[in-house]
Amino acid sequence: MAPSTTRRPSWRTVTPVLAVAVFGLAACSSSQESSDVKGTNPPVWTGAAAPPSAEFGKEKGDAFANPGAKVDLKDAAGASVGTANITKDGNFLKVAVTANGLRPGFHGLHFHQIGKCEANSVAPTGGAAGAFLSAGGHLQVGSANAHPASGDLTSLEVRQDGSAQLATTTDTVTLDDLKGKALIIHADADNFGNIPNRYVRADGVAGPDDTTLATGDAGGRVACGVVQ
Repeated sequence: MAPSTTRRPSWRTVTPVLAVAVFGLAACSSSQESSDVKGTNPPVWTGAAAPPSAEFGKEKGDAFANPGAKVDLKDAAGASVGTANITKDGNFLKVAVTANGLRPGFHGLHFHQIGKCEANSVAPTGGAAGAFLSAGGHLQVGSANAHPASGDLTSLEVRQDGSAQLATTTDTVTLDDLKGKALIIHADADNFGNIPNRYVRADGVAGPDDTTLATGDAGGRVACGVVQ
C-alpha cells in the first residue's frame, strides 16, 4: 500500500493557536470583569503612570486643586467653639460646621459684611457696644437686598449636649465673596424674615420690622470667626 501524501498537522503549528486561546480565556477570567453597560469597561492598569486629565481636580473638591476656606469660631471670651470648612463644588459651595459648648436649640448662622470679630465692639453704623458687632450686618453680594440675605445659611441645630454638626450648601455667594468676611453663630433661631402680614410693627404697619429684616430675630452673637 502506497504511503499517504497527506501530512498530519504538526504539534508545532497547533500549539501556538491553542496557547493564544488559552491566554484569551485566562484574560477573560481575570478580576477585570466586563460591564454590560456600553462604555463602562474598567481600565486595565499597565503599570505606567496615568496620563493627566483636564478634568482631574476641576471643581470636584480636590484638596490640591480646590483647597477652599476655613473658619475658626470663638466665643466672646476667646474660647474655641468650633470650625467651619467651605469648599467649592461646581457652581455652589459646601459649608460644613462643627461646634460645641452652645445652648441646645436652633441658632442663626450667617456670613457678615466685615471680617472683624471683636468681642466688645460697636457696629459700623454706631450705637451701643456688644459682642462681635464689629462684623457689621448680614452679607449682601452685589446689588442683592432681598431677605434672606446672600450670607444667610441653614440654621445650626445644637443637641442637648451642646454640640452640633451641619452640612449645607449655598449658591448665593462665592469663595471670593467670603474671603476676609466673618461667619457668626447667633444666640437664637433665625426666622429668615418670614413674618406674615398679619403681624404688625410697632408703628402699625403690617409685616416684619427693621430688626427682623436685619437679623432674622436671631438675637445676640455668641461666636465669630473670619473666613481664611
